[in-house]
Amino acid sequence: MTTSSSAGDAALHPHAGPQRIVEPPVTPRSPRSRLLQHPVPPAKGEYEWMYLWQFPLRLMHWIAALSIVLLIVTGWWIGRPFFMGTAQSTSAFGTQWARLIHFRAGMVLVVTALVRIYWLVAGNRFERFKALFPVRPRDLRNLFKQMRFYLFMPPKDMPSYIGHNPMAQLSYTLVYLAAALMVLTGFALYTTTHPNGWMYGVFYPVTTLLGGLQSVRLLHHIATWFFVIFIPVHVYLAMRADVIERGGGVSQMINGGKFVPIDEDFADAED
Repeated sequence: MTTSSSAGDAALHPHAGPQRIVEPPVTPRSPRSRLLQHPVPPAKGEYEWMYLWQFPLRLMHWIAALSIVLLIVTGWWIGRPFFMGTAQSTSAFGTQWARLIHFRAGMVLVVTALVRIYWLVAGNRFERFKALFPVRPRDLRNLFKQMRFYLFMPPKDMPSYIGHNPMAQLSYTLVYLAAALMVLTGFALYTTTHPNGWMYGVFYPVTTLLGGLQSVRLLHHIATWFFVIFIPVHVYLAMRADVIERGGGVSQMINGGKFVPIDEDFADAED
């Protein structure tokens, strides 16, 4: 995005206050027009940089993302050994190493979840429980409007959010439920190798409740595919928000904030 010099200063000094951002128009022959096919109106007006996500939350986000990727790859290996080659199980990339990495990544994911649970109480107003889950009547009403927006059919009274919009709230609710299912079933499978340990006694009721180890394995596998589908969709929507909403959907998980129009009304401005 091409911006004026004042906008560039705002990126370097995020607490500098409102800045005016002006872009050249998208012409029919411009590279951006050819790339997008349907040109997005250029950003213009006054924007203010707002700090939303604190460092512990952003750090846990990236650690959890890495843990989930490791869990997916090593989980596939454990479920179908040698799917990436013909290495023997005693090699550096054998099944025993896949299991070790898988279990350690699962434990790290649990730690990030505990920190996130704490931040539901200790975080700012954009990081707390009500801002993360669609539990308020206002957000439930706006949920269907947000769905239409993602389907490129935005309503006339389309609400704007500074933090998570209702669709993002719903998606994160599903993510946390899937992660909880993955952790519970994963540890239930892990403890079967140590039937005399204390963890076996803790997670054995999970196996009983779900109807046996085969059901536990199946649900663990389904949770894995949920994340395989969610990750590219999540990346796409973050990049889409950057292009259409011009809010810094990707960079806000790095620097903690984003630009918001100062003359726009937000549904969560007074939370």
